[in-house]
Amino acid sequence: MKIILFTIITGISISLTSCGQVDPNKNIDEGKVEENIYTSEEIGWTIEMPKGWTVIDKEKTKEINEKGIKALEETMDAEIDYSGLKILISLEKDLFNNFQSTSEPFILEYEGEWEENNAALKEIIYTTYLNQGIKTDSSATTIEKIDGLEFQKYSFTIYSPKGEVILKQLMFSRLINGMDFGVIINYNNDKNRDELLKVFRNSKFKK
Repeated sequence: MKIILFTIITGISISLTSCGQVDPNKNIDEGKVEENIYTSEEIGWTIEMPKGWTVIDKEKTKEINEKGIKALEETMDAEIDYSGLKILISLEKDLFNNFQSTSEPFILEYEGEWEENNAALKEIIYTTYLNQGIKTDSSATTIEKIDGLEFQKYSFTIYSPKGEVILKQLMFSRLINGMDFGVIINYNNDKNRDELLKVFRNSKFKK
């Protein structure tokens, strides 16, 4: 089974730090930032970054990503090849409120393969949380249109050992230009959720 990783398992390994760098382009693998606009030519995606949010340090993001992948590999009992994974724009306001986007090549071998893998990834993430002793709930997968393109969308709710909600995650994904494109919004309050949702929903994609 081919599993394409498009997100970081933040609920397993939350330890993000702000980059504090003047040039945010040093913290992305693909695309560019000019003023407060990020553009990915590969995806054909443009997004306006919200004020008050910091571009996350790329090395710290990769470090967290590797921890998440290790947890996934334990669940699958197999190695994951993530050599093609690219960090696009990732933003944070604080420990529990951040926006992450990645892309990875996905070559279709048959119709419906990407959808099957996306559904399988959702189940593996859910199982991984449980295997790590993290109580979580997941939502049904729905479709949301953004700039006319259909994205698969689902969410996770992460609980403390006492049953209190400590983090919520919204995940969006779509196959674009042969790339598995994913966005994850982590939040612990409605204000930050709404702010990040607004900027993503205002994204523009080349048709």
